[in-house]
Amino acid sequence: MYYSGLYFIFAKKLNLGRIVALDFGKKRTGIAVTDELQLIASGLTTVATHDLLNFLKKYIAEEKVTTIVVGEPKQMDNTPSESESLIIPFLGRLKKAFPELPIEREDERFTSKMAVRTMIDSGLKKKHRRDKALIDEISATIILQAYINRN
Repeated sequence: MYYSGLYFIFAKKLNLGRIVALDFGKKRTGIAVTDELQLIASGLTTVATHDLLNFLKKYIAEEKVTTIVVGEPKQMDNTPSESESLIIPFLGRLKKAFPELPIEREDERFTSKMAVRTMIDSGLKKKHRRDKALIDEISATIILQAYINRN
């Protein structure tokens, strides 16, 4: 309890805010956020991609967000994946909706495989490992943790 109280005081004093990460997909998007000190990435939810901007508007109105990180799908040779063609128009809408927030990109190669491996390692039953929404949320968390580690 004592440490959590100190954590809250430091977070308020530093007033950093959260970083939001997106594992953008055609149907659904996984979302992860940091704590207020921007140290720990945690899965938040998965939303239907067509509802994503509305979800982010509501979330950002309620929470202080300093940066949005969007996964950047790449091929093994470092060229953009074909799903990047879906992300580029979304980035334009995102910048228009949140002109005050920096939008960063983070390589998302292997995040889905890493998400499934995380689910196996944590002991989730096969039935739960087929939950694509959970995979997307964990992938967003992996993207965000990679961004935190890099910065």
